[in-house]
Amino acid sequence: MTAAAAGKRVWRGWAGGARVSLCPEPIMDAVIRPRRSLLYMPGSNARALDKARGLPVDGIIIDLEDAVAPEAKAEARSRVVQAVQAGGFGPREVVVRINGLDTPWGHDDMAAVAQARPDAVLLPKVASPETLRVAGGMLRAAGAPESVRVWAMIETPLAVLSVREIAACALDPSMRLACLVMGTNDLVKETRSRVAPGRWPLLPLLGLSIAGARAYGLDILDGVYNELKDEAGFRAECEQGRDLGFDGKTLVHPGQIEAANAIFAPSAEETAGAQEIIAAFERPENAGRGVIQLGGRMVERMHADMARRTVALGQAIGARVAG
Repeated sequence: MTAAAAGKRVWRGWAGGARVSLCPEPIMDAVIRPRRSLLYMPGSNARALDKARGLPVDGIIIDLEDAVAPEAKAEARSRVVQAVQAGGFGPREVVVRINGLDTPWGHDDMAAVAQARPDAVLLPKVASPETLRVAGGMLRAAGAPESVRVWAMIETPLAVLSVREIAACALDPSMRLACLVMGTNDLVKETRSRVAPGRWPLLPLLGLSIAGARAYGLDILDGVYNELKDEAGFRAECEQGRDLGFDGKTLVHPGQIEAANAIFAPSAEETAGAQEIIAAFERPENAGRGVIQLGGRMVERMHADMARRTVALGQAIGARVAG
């Protein structure tokens, strides 16, 4: 039974090219796009951009902001536009992080990137809906197709305090908002918190951001892990992020891809359990029941919706690997 059939109001919008709703219809009606691993690539490094075309990553974030020195911004912008227009990235999502719209480079970045037509433009330090409103207007004025989405960095205290209003921009198709991305390094700096085991000082901020994203049907990605030689620490942070509810993790090195892909994908056991739940609710005797017993535990119909998403995500990952 759909949400509409149940008498609920359904809003339809767009997130990453996929149909979403605030009162969702069954998850199998939606398009799942894996975002387990998004690798930051410096826009000034032509060799790195070329290498990205062969990496087993779900997406790349080509960076014109932090990774590019002021004197190299214009050259990097031109190189990034050429790389995106050349294509060859296969099923990988291509996102360009531009400089802030309040910087000397932001407007030129947006105009150039809009012509290159990546999958999304990532806006740094978004603190209010106004930034998204301006960005959406600029993309529209530049003639960028609706397939070019907007992602927003959540990396300041004001962004976290305003995350509900920021995420609610997904209700307005003109703003094109599809995903939130945590900037945890900046959050540590701006809050003057300590880098502590388990990230406990950041957990309230991460939780609020996840709640904001989910309230409006958005994906949300965890921040980066800086210690490149600490594989155990990276895996632990990926597992924590997955358990908190993040869809995937932003990365700073190709060596982090394999672990992120594995941890943010449904395991074989999770997929089998999900299929069992779906099958149980599809039995004729359970057609009108909201709660059933399965394997010695109580299972609600909402668990069937969760199970469908698990299976759909696994299938989308499988199709990507096969392709």
